[in-house]
Amino acid sequence: QVQLVESGGGSVQAGGSLRLSCTASGRSFSSYAMAWLRQRPGKEREFVATINWSGGSTYYADYADSVKGRFIISRDNAKNTVYLQMNSLKAEDTAVYYCAARTGSTTASMNPKIYNYWGQGTQVTVSS
Repeated sequence: QVQLVESGGGSVQAGGSLRLSCTASGRSFSSYAMAWLRQRPGKEREFVATINWSGGSTYYADYADSVKGRFIISRDNAKNTVYLQMNSLKAEDTAVYYCAARTGSTTASMNPKIYNYWGQGTQVTVSS
């Protein structure tokens, strides 16, 4: 079993920054990949970023209004924590952000369906 707790959400003006944290407990944190996903109002949950067990491989969403180039995913295995640094925030980044763990693999993946543990989510609101 893995428990994930997100923190760091809040309200910010467009152009600002926030850093989300997700702390894990349970299985050895360095043995699995992690991801951040989000659910914007009225939309399906979507992939944001993923990172492999060591932090050596990262991937970012590449859809039209994506986060690539603005968000950075990282992890600190000594602290059992994964981060999402969000810069140059836009109103369309407003969403509930979730972290997720893929305990069956050390490999990062952009497929939300293969993540088997989820946090409760943290709200990010960006005002224009």
